[in-house]
Amino acid sequence: MATALLQHLCQRISDETSQPFESFTTQPASGGCIHQSYILRGRQHQYFVKTNRASLINLFATEAESLKALAATQTLRVPNPLCFGVKDSHSYLVLEHLDLIPSRDPADAAAMGTQLAALHRQLAPDNHHGWRASNFIGATLQPNQPNTNWIDFWREQRLNWQFQLAQDQGVRFKNRDRLLDNLPHLFRDYRPVPSLLHGDLWSGNASFTADGTPVIFDPASYYGDRETDLAFTELFGSFPPAFYIAYDNAWPRHSGWQTRRELYNLYHILNHYHLFGGHYAPQAQQMIDQLVQKL
Repeated sequence: MATALLQHLCQRISDETSQPFESFTTQPASGGCIHQSYILRGRQHQYFVKTNRASLINLFATEAESLKALAATQTLRVPNPLCFGVKDSHSYLVLEHLDLIPSRDPADAAAMGTQLAALHRQLAPDNHHGWRASNFIGATLQPNQPNTNWIDFWREQRLNWQFQLAQDQGVRFKNRDRLLDNLPHLFRDYRPVPSLLHGDLWSGNASFTADGTPVIFDPASYYGDRETDLAFTELFGSFPPAFYIAYDNAWPRHSGWQTRRELYNLYHILNHYHLFGGHYAPQAQQMIDQLVQKL
């Protein structure tokens, strides 16, 4: 980390906490696919810092907003955001540092499932799906124009948005219009309520403290169908069985969720194509074709 940025961060931390802070060790850390991350350790406190280019400051601003919204529910533990800003060519987000470790204890996984269901019971006060502003899924802008109709929201703010991004790269997926035009067939007798969502809940964004407390992080929150969070937990390696059992015991999923799981994960595969290219385009096409067969 550049000396000027480190000095700036120490001063920001001191200002925000009203306590002098000097980082005696600066340790590079894992922080996802798109950021550089560090642990800043002082005499008594330590902080987790994400950095990126200055133009991505809105990504950090919206992540901090999501973390505050999740923390306010007092359901699932999240790292509290301290501050964000820009210094020279860098943007940054300073977070509470939590020592996180994997857990193989089914009781810990079950606690996460129960607490996620409690989070999802936090409903939009105005009954709208969406969010107060656009945010980001990875480094991709995620529109969140509020809508009382979930199917319309998912069609326009999620799938069609990603299809347009793909088309801008010269790719037009077959059967996309047929899928978009017939989405209501995948929601027979199911009307999702606007639950507060993590928005980017895969295994890399969830862990545990040493005492087994579940922790989620790196959110892209909005109000929407709770099944979207659950779907993504199964895309890149599932959470433990105890997690799903506990969740369904607390708030059972509606019939047909297996098909909607593929619909919701299509959004993430399309986004991965936008971010990383490669094999994600044929994977997205296969998912579209399978969904169209179920209409």
